[in-house]
Amino acid sequence: MNLPNKITLCRIILIPIFIFFYLASFIPYGKLVAIFVFALSCFTDFLDGNIARKRGLVTNLGKFLDPIADKVLVMSGLILLVAVPIVPNGGSGVPVPAIFPTYVGTVACIIILAREFIVSAFRQLAATRNLVLAADIYGKVKTCFQFATLIFYFVYAFIVEEFYYAIAGTANTVLSVVGYVLLAATVIMTIVSGTKYIVSNKKVFKDEKN
Repeated sequence: MNLPNKITLCRIILIPIFIFFYLASFIPYGKLVAIFVFALSCFTDFLDGNIARKRGLVTNLGKFLDPIADKVLVMSGLILLVAVPIVPNGGSGVPVPAIFPTYVGTVACIIILAREFIVSAFRQLAATRNLVLAADIYGKVKTCFQFATLIFYFVYAFIVEEFYYAIAGTANTVLSVVGYVLLAATVIMTIVSGTKYIVSNKKVFKDEKN
């Protein structure tokens, strides 16, 4: 196993560690640890690809593991944000969603996950026809938006949970607006990148001639 594949494997190993610390409310500042682990996981996504391309170490194993690691990382983050409420420290003690209102986060999660499943199925169809579909810049930008948005909301969840009174009022409103803008941009980029990828490779849908 070469270096890029080892880095990708490390990213997969980091995912359950990130999930554990995010959920481990009994650990002081557990969410802060989770943020660092998640950010490190995101960094490895860019690191393994750059090393593989620069050193000519692109392998079939890497092509298999890398997208799986990315998708599981993003899906894990989205599900945690939607499914796990925040309990503000010093507030009313009533759990609140990280993305408010709840349906906003739920709809965004469905759209993002649907795109990933559709593109994965599209690639499988291409593979059955021995077609190699190269990743484009739209997909890379989409990934950057997803990582940035998830990190923002993890930081927001940590701040609300640990420093509830410090951001009450205007500060909380500003952070909420920033979150909505990032989430909207991510959803739009997710839709655009998926549509562009399929349209650019529509030859996959053409029936083979006998």
